[in-house]
Amino acid sequence: MTTPPTDSKQHRRPRPSAQYASAELDVWTMMNQVSASVNAVNLGQGYMSFPPKDFIKTAAQQALVEDTHNQYAPPRGRPALLRQVALHFAKKFGRPIDSAAEVSVHAGANEALLSLFTAFLEHGKRHEVVLMEPAFDQYTPNIIMAGGIPVYVPLRISSARDPARQVVSSSDWTLDIAELEATITENTRILVLNTPHNPVGKVFSRSELTAIAAVAERHNLLVVSDEVYEHLAYAVPHVSIATLPGMWDRTVTVGSAGKLFGVTGWRVGWAIGPAELIHPTLAAHTRIVFTTNTPLQEGVASAFELARENNFFSIQRAEYQHRRDRLMAIFDDVGLPYVVPDGAYYLLVNASSIAIPDDYHFPDFIVERGHNFKLVYFFIKEFGVSGIPPTEFYSDPHKDLAKDYIRFAFCKTDEGLDEAEKRLQKLKTYLQHK
Repeated sequence: MTTPPTDSKQHRRPRPSAQYASAELDVWTMMNQVSASVNAVNLGQGYMSFPPKDFIKTAAQQALVEDTHNQYAPPRGRPALLRQVALHFAKKFGRPIDSAAEVSVHAGANEALLSLFTAFLEHGKRHEVVLMEPAFDQYTPNIIMAGGIPVYVPLRISSARDPARQVVSSSDWTLDIAELEATITENTRILVLNTPHNPVGKVFSRSELTAIAAVAERHNLLVVSDEVYEHLAYAVPHVSIATLPGMWDRTVTVGSAGKLFGVTGWRVGWAIGPAELIHPTLAAHTRIVFTTNTPLQEGVASAFELARENNFFSIQRAEYQHRRDRLMAIFDDVGLPYVVPDGAYYLLVNASSIAIPDDYHFPDFIVERGHNFKLVYFFIKEFGVSGIPPTEFYSDPHKDLAKDYIRFAFCKTDEGLDEAEKRLQKLKTYLQHK
Protein backbone atom coordinates (compact mmCIF):
# COMPACT_ATOMS: atom_id res chain seq x y z
CA MET A 1 0.00 0.00 0.00
CA THR A 2 1.36 3.42 -1.01
CA THR A 3 1.69 5.95 1.76
CA PRO A 4 -0.20 9.14 0.87
CA PRO A 5 1.95 12.24 0.65
CA THR A 6 2.10 14.42 3.70
CA ASP A 7 0.81 17.97 3.66
CA SER A 8 4.35 19.32 3.78
CA LYS A 9 5.26 17.45 0.60
CA GLN A 10 2.07 18.49 -1.14
CA HIS A 11 2.86 22.16 -0.54
CA ARG A 12 6.54 22.18 -1.42
CA ARG A 13 7.45 24.49 -4.24
CA PRO A 14 10.60 25.01 -6.31
CA ARG A 15 12.69 27.79 -4.84
CA PRO A 16 14.05 30.63 -6.94
CA SER A 17 17.43 32.20 -6.23
CA ALA A 18 17.51 34.64 -3.34
CA GLN A 19 18.49 37.47 -5.70
CA TYR A 20 15.27 37.22 -7.69
CA ALA A 21 12.87 35.77 -5.14
CA SER A 22 12.71 39.10 -3.34
CA ALA A 23 13.32 41.39 -6.31
CA GLU A 24 11.43 44.66 -6.11
CA LEU A 25 9.18 45.79 -8.93
CA ASP A 26 11.34 47.68 -11.41
CA VAL A 27 10.95 51.44 -11.36
CA TRP A 28 9.87 51.66 -15.00
CA THR A 29 6.92 49.31 -14.61
CA MET A 30 5.93 50.87 -11.30
CA MET A 31 5.87 54.46 -12.50
CA ASN A 32 4.23 53.53 -15.80
CA GLN A 33 1.44 51.89 -13.83
CA VAL A 34 1.03 54.95 -11.61
CA SER A 35 1.03 57.16 -14.71
CA ALA A 36 -1.60 55.06 -16.44
CA SER A 37 -3.87 55.30 -13.39
CA VAL A 38 -4.26 59.06 -13.94
CA ASN A 39 -3.58 59.19 -17.70
CA ALA A 40 -0.44 61.23 -17.02
CA VAL A 41 1.75 62.79 -19.69
CA ASN A 42 4.59 60.28 -19.66
CA LEU A 43 7.92 62.05 -19.41
CA GLY A 44 9.30 59.20 -17.34
CA GLN A 45 10.61 56.37 -19.47
CA GLY A 46 13.02 57.32 -22.23
CA TYR A 47 11.09 56.02 -25.19
CA MET A 48 10.23 58.30 -28.11
CA SER A 49 6.59 59.36 -28.38
CA PHE A 50 7.13 60.28 -32.04
CA PRO A 51 7.80 57.89 -34.94
CA PRO A 52 11.20 57.26 -36.51
CA LYS A 53 11.98 59.11 -39.75
CA ASP A 54 10.40 57.49 -42.79
CA PHE A 55 13.73 56.41 -44.30
CA ILE A 56 14.49 54.41 -41.13
CA LYS A 57 11.14 52.60 -41.14
CA THR A 58 11.42 51.94 -44.87
CA ALA A 59 14.87 50.43 -44.39
CA ALA A 60 13.44 47.89 -41.94
CA GLN A 61 10.42 47.14 -44.10
CA GLN A 62 12.57 46.47 -47.13
CA ALA A 63 14.90 44.25 -45.12
CA LEU A 64 12.01 42.16 -43.86
CA VAL A 65 10.72 41.18 -47.31
CA GLU A 66 14.11 39.85 -48.42
CA ASP A 67 13.88 36.07 -47.95
CA THR A 68 17.51 35.65 -46.91
CA HIS A 69 16.99 38.08 -44.04
CA ASN A 70 14.62 35.82 -42.11
CA GLN A 71 17.05 33.22 -40.79
CA TYR A 72 19.83 33.24 -38.19
CA ALA A 73 22.48 35.90 -38.53
CA PRO A 74 26.11 35.03 -37.70
CA PRO A 75 26.68 35.55 -33.97
CA ARG A 76 29.11 38.41 -34.66
CA GLY A 77 26.47 40.15 -36.77
CA ARG A 78 25.37 40.65 -40.36
CA PRO A 79 28.30 41.71 -42.57
CA ALA A 80 26.45 44.81 -43.82
CA LEU A 81 25.89 46.14 -40.30
CA LEU A 82 29.40 45.25 -39.16
CA ARG A 83 30.79 47.26 -42.08
CA GLN A 84 28.57 50.26 -41.35
CA VAL A 85 29.44 50.29 -37.63
CA ALA A 86 33.14 50.00 -38.50
CA LEU A 87 32.84 52.86 -41.01
CA HIS A 88 30.97 55.06 -38.51
CA PHE A 89 33.51 54.57 -35.73
CA ALA A 90 36.57 54.67 -37.97
CA LYS A 91 35.62 58.23 -38.85
CA LYS A 92 34.83 59.05 -35.23
CA PHE A 93 37.96 57.43 -33.76
CA GLY A 94 40.34 58.50 -36.52
CA ARG A 95 41.62 54.96 -37.04
CA PRO A 96 40.67 51.96 -39.20
CA ILE A 97 38.23 49.52 -37.61
CA ASP A 98 38.29 45.88 -38.71
CA SER A 99 34.64 44.89 -39.08
CA ALA A 100 35.55 41.19 -38.96
CA ALA A 101 37.46 41.39 -35.66
CA GLU A 102 36.86 44.66 -33.82
CA VAL A 103 33.04 44.88 -33.88
CA SER A 104 30.28 42.67 -32.48
CA VAL A 105 26.52 43.17 -32.83
CA HIS A 106 24.26 42.61 -29.84
CA ALA A 107 20.62 42.44 -28.81
CA GLY A 108 20.70 46.05 -27.68
CA ALA A 109 23.40 47.90 -25.77
CA ASN A 110 22.24 46.22 -22.55
CA GLU A 111 23.11 42.77 -23.87
CA ALA A 112 26.46 44.10 -25.07
CA LEU A 113 27.14 45.23 -21.50
CA LEU A 114 26.08 41.87 -20.05
CA SER A 115 28.32 40.08 -22.56
CA LEU A 116 31.27 42.26 -21.59
CA PHE A 117 30.77 41.68 -17.87
CA THR A 118 30.34 37.95 -18.46
CA ALA A 119 33.52 37.82 -20.52
CA PHE A 120 35.74 39.69 -18.07
CA LEU A 121 34.40 38.74 -14.62
CA GLU A 122 34.56 35.39 -12.87
CA HIS A 123 32.22 33.92 -10.29
CA GLY A 124 33.87 33.32 -6.95
CA LYS A 125 36.85 35.59 -7.63
CA ARG A 126 35.33 38.74 -6.05
CA HIS A 127 36.08 40.76 -9.16
CA GLU A 128 34.96 44.37 -8.76
CA VAL A 129 33.49 46.89 -11.19
CA VAL A 130 33.56 50.63 -10.50
CA LEU A 131 30.37 52.53 -11.37
CA MET A 132 29.98 56.30 -11.33
CA GLU A 133 26.70 57.33 -9.73
CA PRO A 134 24.07 58.05 -10.73
CA ALA A 135 24.48 54.86 -12.74
CA PHE A 136 21.93 53.38 -15.14
CA ASP A 137 19.98 50.78 -13.18
CA GLN A 138 20.84 47.87 -15.50
CA TYR A 139 24.56 48.03 -14.72
CA THR A 140 24.38 46.62 -11.19
CA PRO A 141 22.23 43.52 -11.88
CA ASN A 142 24.25 42.73 -15.01
CA ILE A 143 27.48 42.85 -13.00
CA ILE A 144 26.03 40.64 -10.27
CA MET A 145 24.70 38.11 -12.80
CA ALA A 146 28.20 37.90 -14.25
CA GLY A 147 29.68 37.18 -10.82
CA GLY A 148 31.10 40.63 -10.16
CA ILE A 149 30.78 43.08 -7.29
CA PRO A 150 29.71 46.64 -8.09
CA VAL A 151 31.57 49.43 -6.29
CA TYR A 152 30.27 52.98 -6.44
CA VAL A 153 31.75 56.45 -6.61
CA PRO A 154 29.34 59.39 -6.99
CA LEU A 155 29.47 62.47 -9.14
CA ARG A 156 29.08 65.50 -6.87
CA ILE A 157 27.92 69.03 -7.58
CA SER A 158 30.94 71.30 -7.43
CA SER A 159 29.15 74.59 -8.16
CA ALA A 160 28.83 77.33 -5.56
CA ARG A 161 25.22 77.73 -6.70
CA ASP A 162 22.45 76.23 -4.58
CA PRO A 163 20.83 73.49 -6.74
CA ALA A 164 17.65 73.66 -4.64
CA ARG A 165 17.14 77.27 -5.72
CA GLN A 166 19.24 77.83 -8.82
CA VAL A 167 19.82 76.18 -12.17
CA VAL A 168 23.16 74.38 -12.42
CA SER A 169 24.99 72.86 -15.37
CA SER A 170 25.57 69.15 -15.91
CA SER A 171 29.25 70.07 -16.12
CA ASP A 172 29.01 71.06 -12.43
CA TRP A 173 28.56 67.37 -11.59
CA THR A 174 32.15 66.26 -11.28
CA LEU A 175 34.12 63.16 -10.41
CA ASP A 176 36.68 63.39 -7.63
CA ILE A 177 39.62 61.46 -9.06
CA ALA A 178 41.07 60.82 -5.60
CA GLU A 179 37.72 59.38 -4.51
CA LEU A 180 37.65 57.23 -7.67
CA GLU A 181 41.12 55.91 -7.03
CA ALA A 182 40.28 55.15 -3.40
CA THR A 183 37.59 52.70 -4.54
CA ILE A 184 40.04 50.63 -6.56
CA THR A 185 41.52 47.48 -5.05
CA GLU A 186 43.55 44.52 -6.30
CA ASN A 187 40.20 42.93 -7.22
CA THR A 188 39.04 45.75 -9.49
CA ARG A 189 38.77 44.66 -13.12
CA ILE A 190 36.46 47.11 -14.91
CA LEU A 191 35.56 50.80 -14.83
CA VAL A 192 32.24 51.78 -16.45
CA LEU A 193 31.96 55.21 -18.06
CA ASN A 194 28.73 56.74 -19.42
CA THR A 195 29.04 59.81 -21.63
CA PRO A 196 26.80 61.56 -22.53
CA HIS A 197 25.40 60.63 -19.17
CA ASN A 198 22.01 59.28 -18.15
CA PRO A 199 20.40 60.86 -16.14
CA VAL A 200 22.62 63.93 -15.51
CA GLY A 201 23.23 64.85 -19.15
CA LYS A 202 26.92 65.38 -18.44
CA VAL A 203 29.33 65.15 -21.37
CA PHE A 204 32.74 64.37 -19.89
CA SER A 205 35.41 66.78 -21.11
CA ARG A 206 38.70 65.69 -22.64
CA SER A 207 40.55 66.75 -19.48
CA GLU A 208 38.17 64.73 -17.28
CA LEU A 209 38.54 61.71 -19.54
CA THR A 210 42.33 62.07 -19.50
CA ALA A 211 42.33 61.90 -15.69
CA ILE A 212 40.04 58.84 -15.75
CA ALA A 213 42.24 57.20 -18.39
CA ALA A 214 45.32 57.69 -16.22
CA VAL A 215 43.61 55.82 -13.37
CA ALA A 216 42.61 53.00 -15.71
CA GLU A 217 46.16 52.66 -17.00
CA ARG A 218 47.72 52.77 -13.53
CA HIS A 219 45.50 49.92 -12.36
CA ASN A 220 45.27 47.97 -15.64
CA LEU A 221 41.49 48.31 -15.86
CA LEU A 222 39.19 47.54 -18.74
CA VAL A 223 37.08 50.61 -19.52
CA VAL A 224 33.54 49.88 -20.69
CA SER A 225 32.34 53.11 -22.25
CA ASP A 226 28.57 53.36 -22.65
CA GLU A 227 28.12 55.95 -25.40
CA VAL A 228 24.58 55.25 -26.57
CA TYR A 229 23.81 59.01 -26.65
CA GLU A 230 26.91 59.81 -28.71
CA HIS A 231 25.08 61.98 -31.25
CA LEU A 232 23.13 63.97 -28.66
CA ALA A 233 25.76 66.38 -27.35
CA TYR A 234 24.58 69.99 -27.51
CA ALA A 235 26.88 72.63 -26.08
CA VAL A 236 30.14 70.70 -25.91
CA PRO A 237 31.78 68.09 -28.18
CA HIS A 238 31.48 64.44 -27.30
CA VAL A 239 34.87 62.76 -26.92
CA SER A 240 35.26 58.98 -26.82
CA ILE A 241 37.77 57.84 -24.22
CA ALA A 242 38.98 55.20 -26.72
CA THR A 243 40.51 58.02 -28.79
CA LEU A 244 42.86 59.15 -26.02
CA PRO A 245 46.51 58.03 -26.19
CA GLY A 246 46.89 54.42 -25.08
CA MET A 247 43.18 53.89 -24.41
CA TRP A 248 42.12 51.98 -27.52
CA ASP A 249 43.85 48.87 -26.18
CA ARG A 250 41.85 48.83 -22.93
CA THR A 251 38.45 50.24 -23.98
CA VAL A 252 35.29 48.71 -25.38
CA THR A 253 32.77 51.27 -26.62
CA VAL A 254 29.09 50.32 -26.54
CA GLY A 255 26.46 51.85 -28.81
CA SER A 256 22.79 51.48 -29.65
CA ALA A 257 20.64 51.75 -32.76
CA GLY A 258 17.69 52.34 -30.45
CA LYS A 259 19.12 55.62 -29.20
CA LEU A 260 20.92 56.54 -32.43
CA PHE A 261 17.88 56.20 -34.71
CA GLY A 262 14.98 56.49 -32.25
CA VAL A 263 13.98 52.82 -32.46
CA THR A 264 14.34 51.51 -28.91
CA GLY A 265 12.15 48.49 -29.69
CA TRP A 266 14.50 47.14 -32.35
CA ARG A 267 17.03 46.00 -29.72
CA VAL A 268 20.15 46.27 -31.87
CA GLY A 269 23.42 47.43 -30.33
CA TRP A 270 27.14 46.92 -30.77
CA ALA A 271 30.54 46.81 -29.12
CA ILE A 272 33.72 48.22 -30.67
CA GLY A 273 37.28 47.62 -29.48
CA PRO A 274 40.50 45.72 -30.12
CA ALA A 275 40.09 42.12 -31.28
CA GLU A 276 41.52 40.76 -28.00
CA LEU A 277 38.63 42.37 -26.12
CA ILE A 278 35.87 41.76 -28.65
CA HIS A 279 36.67 38.06 -29.07
CA PRO A 280 35.72 37.04 -25.49
CA THR A 281 32.78 39.46 -25.56
CA LEU A 282 31.49 37.74 -28.70
CA ALA A 283 32.02 34.33 -27.10
CA ALA A 284 29.83 35.36 -24.14
CA HIS A 285 27.22 36.89 -26.46
CA THR A 286 27.04 33.61 -28.39
CA ARG A 287 26.08 31.76 -25.19
CA ILE A 288 23.70 34.43 -23.89
CA VAL A 289 21.50 35.01 -26.96
CA PHE A 290 23.54 33.36 -29.78
CA THR A 291 22.58 36.02 -32.32
CA THR A 292 20.64 39.24 -32.93
CA ASN A 293 17.57 39.44 -35.15
CA THR A 294 18.51 39.48 -38.82
CA PRO A 295 16.08 41.83 -40.61
CA LEU A 296 16.54 44.71 -38.18
CA GLN A 297 20.32 44.39 -38.42
CA GLU A 298 19.93 44.89 -42.16
CA GLY A 299 17.52 47.76 -41.50
CA VAL A 300 20.06 49.49 -39.25
CA ALA A 301 22.82 48.96 -41.82
CA SER A 302 20.71 50.72 -44.46
CA ALA A 303 19.72 53.43 -41.96
CA PHE A 304 23.41 54.24 -41.38
CA GLU A 305 23.93 54.78 -45.10
CA LEU A 306 20.78 56.84 -45.53
CA ALA A 307 21.49 58.90 -42.40
CA ARG A 308 24.64 60.26 -43.99
CA GLU A 309 22.75 61.14 -47.17
CA ASN A 310 19.97 62.88 -45.20
CA ASN A 311 22.20 64.80 -42.75
CA PHE A 312 20.16 62.95 -40.15
CA PHE A 313 22.37 63.28 -37.09
CA SER A 314 22.70 67.07 -37.30
CA ILE A 315 18.96 67.47 -37.83
CA GLN A 316 18.19 65.08 -34.99
CA ARG A 317 20.50 66.95 -32.62
CA ALA A 318 18.81 70.26 -33.41
CA GLU A 319 15.37 68.73 -32.85
CA TYR A 320 16.38 67.36 -29.47
CA GLN A 321 17.96 70.64 -28.43
CA HIS A 322 14.66 72.34 -29.23
CA ARG A 323 12.82 69.83 -27.02
CA ARG A 324 15.37 70.29 -24.25
CA ASP A 325 15.04 74.08 -24.34
CA ARG A 326 11.24 73.77 -24.40
CA LEU A 327 11.16 71.63 -21.26
CA MET A 328 13.65 73.87 -19.45
CA ALA A 329 11.43 76.89 -20.24
CA ILE A 330 8.43 75.07 -18.76
CA PHE A 331 10.23 74.54 -15.47
CA ASP A 332 11.57 78.10 -15.52
CA ASP A 333 7.96 79.23 -15.69
CA VAL A 334 6.71 77.08 -12.81
CA GLY A 335 9.71 77.93 -10.64
CA LEU A 336 11.65 74.67 -10.27
CA PRO A 337 15.43 74.66 -10.85
CA TYR A 338 17.11 71.92 -12.85
CA VAL A 339 20.38 70.60 -14.24
CA VAL A 340 21.05 71.86 -17.78
CA PRO A 341 21.98 68.75 -19.78
CA ASP A 342 24.84 69.05 -22.27
CA GLY A 343 23.86 65.71 -23.76
CA ALA A 344 21.35 62.82 -23.85
CA TYR A 345 17.63 63.57 -23.45
CA TYR A 346 16.89 63.85 -19.75
CA LEU A 347 16.30 66.77 -17.42
CA LEU A 348 16.95 66.42 -13.69
CA VAL A 349 14.61 68.78 -11.85
CA ASN A 350 15.10 69.73 -8.20
CA ALA A 351 11.64 69.49 -6.62
CA SER A 352 12.65 70.07 -3.00
CA SER A 353 10.49 73.21 -2.83
CA ILE A 354 7.27 71.29 -3.41
CA ALA A 355 5.28 71.15 -0.17
CA ILE A 356 3.56 67.77 0.14
CA PRO A 357 0.70 67.88 2.68
CA ASP A 358 1.59 66.07 5.89
CA ASP A 359 -1.54 63.94 5.73
CA TYR A 360 -1.11 62.91 2.07
CA HIS A 361 -1.74 59.18 1.62
CA PHE A 362 0.91 57.07 -0.08
CA PRO A 363 0.48 53.34 -0.84
CA ASP A 364 2.82 50.95 0.92
CA PHE A 365 4.70 50.05 -2.25
CA ILE A 366 5.73 53.70 -2.53
CA VAL A 367 6.42 54.30 1.16
CA GLU A 368 8.84 51.38 1.37
CA ARG A 369 10.97 52.87 -1.43
CA GLY A 370 11.64 56.15 0.38
CA HIS A 371 11.22 59.91 0.06
CA ASN A 372 12.18 60.22 -3.61
CA PHE A 373 9.53 57.71 -4.71
CA LYS A 374 6.96 59.59 -2.64
CA LEU A 375 7.94 62.85 -4.31
CA VAL A 376 7.56 61.38 -7.81
CA TYR A 377 4.30 59.62 -6.91
CA PHE A 378 2.86 62.91 -5.61
CA PHE A 379 4.02 64.68 -8.76
CA ILE A 380 2.31 62.14 -11.01
CA LYS A 381 -0.93 61.91 -9.05
CA GLU A 382 -1.42 65.62 -8.42
CA PHE A 383 0.00 67.19 -11.58
CA GLY A 384 -0.56 64.44 -14.16
CA VAL A 385 3.01 64.46 -15.45
CA SER A 386 5.23 61.46 -14.85
CA GLY A 387 8.94 61.23 -14.13
CA ILE A 388 11.40 58.74 -12.68
CA PRO A 389 12.94 58.81 -9.17
CA PRO A 390 16.70 59.03 -9.76
CA THR A 391 17.52 57.44 -6.40
CA GLU A 392 17.01 54.22 -8.37
CA PHE A 393 20.32 55.06 -10.05
CA TYR A 394 22.19 55.09 -6.72
CA SER A 395 23.43 52.58 -4.17
CA ASP A 396 21.93 52.89 -0.68
CA PRO A 397 24.78 54.95 0.85
CA HIS A 398 24.43 57.64 -1.82
CA LYS A 399 20.66 57.81 -2.37
CA ASP A 400 20.35 61.06 -0.42
CA LEU A 401 22.29 62.82 -3.18
CA ALA A 402 19.23 62.45 -5.43
CA LYS A 403 16.32 62.46 -2.99
CA ASP A 404 15.00 65.86 -4.15
CA TYR A 405 15.29 65.27 -7.89
CA ILE A 406 12.94 63.95 -10.56
CA ARG A 407 14.17 62.77 -13.96
CA PHE A 408 12.12 63.79 -16.98
CA ALA A 409 12.69 62.61 -20.56
CA PHE A 410 12.25 65.10 -23.39
CA CYS A 411 12.25 62.60 -26.26
CA LYS A 412 8.59 63.54 -26.65
CA THR A 413 6.33 65.33 -29.11
CA ASP A 414 5.69 69.08 -28.97
CA GLU A 415 2.04 68.25 -28.24
CA GLY A 416 3.08 66.16 -25.24
CA LEU A 417 5.30 68.94 -23.90
CA ASP A 418 2.49 71.49 -24.46
CA GLU A 419 0.12 69.33 -22.42
CA ALA A 420 2.72 68.93 -19.68
CA GLU A 421 3.08 72.70 -19.52
CA LYS A 422 -0.67 73.14 -19.00
CA ARG A 423 -0.83 70.53 -16.26
CA LEU A 424 2.21 71.83 -14.42
CA GLN A 425 0.60 75.21 -13.80
CA LYS A 426 -1.10 73.58 -10.81
CA LEU A 427 2.35 72.99 -9.31
CA LYS A 428 2.78 76.67 -8.48
CA THR A 429 0.27 76.44 -5.62
CA TYR A 430 2.42 73.79 -3.90
CA LEU A 431 5.69 75.71 -3.90
CA GLN A 432 7.22 76.74 -0.63
CA HIS A 433 9.77 79.59 -0.76
CA LYS A 434 13.17 78.86 0.72
